[in-house]
Amino acid sequence: MAMMRWLLVFALLLTGSAQAAIEIQSFEDPTLTERYEGLSKQLRCPMCQNESIAASSSPISADMRERVAAMLREGATDAEVEAAMVDRFGDYVRYDPRFEERTWILWGLPLALIVVGGGVVAGFVVRRRRLDADNLSHDERGRLDELIARHDTEDAGRRDDT
Repeated sequence: MAMMRWLLVFALLLTGSAQAAIEIQSFEDPTLTERYEGLSKQLRCPMCQNESIAASSSPISADMRERVAAMLREGATDAEVEAAMVDRFGDYVRYDPRFEERTWILWGLPLALIVVGGGVVAGFVVRRRRLDADNLSHDERGRLDELIARHDTEDAGRRDDT
């Protein structure tokens, strides 16, 4: 029982230290705070997989957060901060890459997959309908014609009754 308590205390200490690793930047202007938080969530940590610099506790993310805060205090625009991060770390730090010559496939591939997928589905539907119509044997075709004729005569008899 005592061992479980120590494990619990140790686990709580570990989670507290992990959460304390991400520092909070403070600004006098609330709009700068909002801009900082927005930029921190838009920029991706180059070391972590698909984690923003706001959520990452890596040293490189801490450096990026510090640089973003310093640039905002110096009066840089959001676009200037983002451009500086891209210049320093590459396009990977952007969650939404720009539409350029080298990224056209990234933007065009989803649309192309939708078009190709729609074409494949349409092809299967058309082929299936043709196969279903052509698969009737001579006897089945005769039976179907007989049922249709019987249905037509029953409908004609009902119309005459009214």
